[in-house]
Amino acid sequence: MDVLDNSIEIKRIVFDEETIASRVKELGARITEDFKGKDLIVVGVVKGSLYFLTDLTRVIDLPIKIDTIGFGNIPDTTSNTGVVRITKDIDIDIEGKHVLVVEDVIRTGLTTAYLIQNLETKKPSSITLATMLLNPDRLLMTIPVKYYGFEINDSWLLGYGLDRHEVGRNLPYIAELLRKE
Repeated sequence: MDVLDNSIEIKRIVFDEETIASRVKELGARITEDFKGKDLIVVGVVKGSLYFLTDLTRVIDLPIKIDTIGFGNIPDTTSNTGVVRITKDIDIDIEGKHVLVVEDVIRTGLTTAYLIQNLETKKPSSITLATMLLNPDRLLMTIPVKYYGFEINDSWLLGYGLDRHEVGRNLPYIAELLRKE
């Protein structure tokens, strides 16, 4: 698959397609059991979560509603404070509903905490987090991550929604880049 430009070099494949698919099925089964009989709305954080969101919602055996929310970084601020701007808000009314937020990767948790605060103003019954990748060593705050695919370290990763300058999201696996910029 030749989806990378010449400036991106892959060191190794960290999680292959089969490993990802198997883990997503496991998570879908757990979510199905945990939310049986409840009104569940699944909210994906665009763009990174789109592949995980799509695969995960197809293996959740419940009637669900799906929406997306988008955030943009504020230059010279976001990485230090977690403050972001909403570029696309949800369209579905979540008041009194159970919300499952789907992320691609959670590292510090700052942006995710902001997202949760924003969604809490809409008075859902509960907010739970699912992320494909979690870096527990970098978490700076407690956030309700109940479901995660895999734990990672500080490696620079690409594929299955993760990008480098918007390239590589469509790789069907997750790879470690040779070097971080």
